[in-house]
Amino acid sequence: MSMIFIGGSGEIFELPEPAITRIGAIVAAEHGVLIGDASGADAEAQGLLAGYRYEHVGVFHAGKEPRNNLGDWAAYHVPSPDDARGDFVHAAKDREMARRADFGMMVWDGASPGTAVNVLRLAMTNKPCVIYDLARGSLATAYNVQDWCAMLRHAGPDVRRQVEARMTPEERLALPG
Repeated sequence: MSMIFIGGSGEIFELPEPAITRIGAIVAAEHGVLIGDASGADAEAQGLLAGYRYEHVGVFHAGKEPRNNLGDWAAYHVPSPDDARGDFVHAAKDREMARRADFGMMVWDGASPGTAVNVLRLAMTNKPCVIYDLARGSLATAYNVQDWCAMLRHAGPDVRRQVEARMTPEERLALPG
């Protein structure tokens, strides 16, 4: 069973039809799903999976309890470093999902730095990630860091700065030149 890291921007409250279809295919193929507990794309995908009564789902969370676990699935607590604040609280759980995954599927609003960094985490280990870019109305697959760089070229300089601010030193070293 392949493990699929499904995630996306917290500002997305409706999944695009192709993403819904792909989640249906993931269920039909009985792949495992690794998903976060955030509102937005995570909760929307959780709701769809719960509607299927799909069992092969693990919900990863940084807090004591998941913020969202709509299918009452197994929950995996990944504590963040004591000094982590804001969005950095969730980085450790995101890194763990990327580590465990064989593939990724992200729904990106073209601005979410967390989603962009999750694609990079998968790309660094050559794990394919399908990206639904809602800002551009496009679909792409990142197979490696070069593909990730191509994805980020379409983001504005503010988004690129926010993405870089979220990266670990190791993630920054993975970038070309």
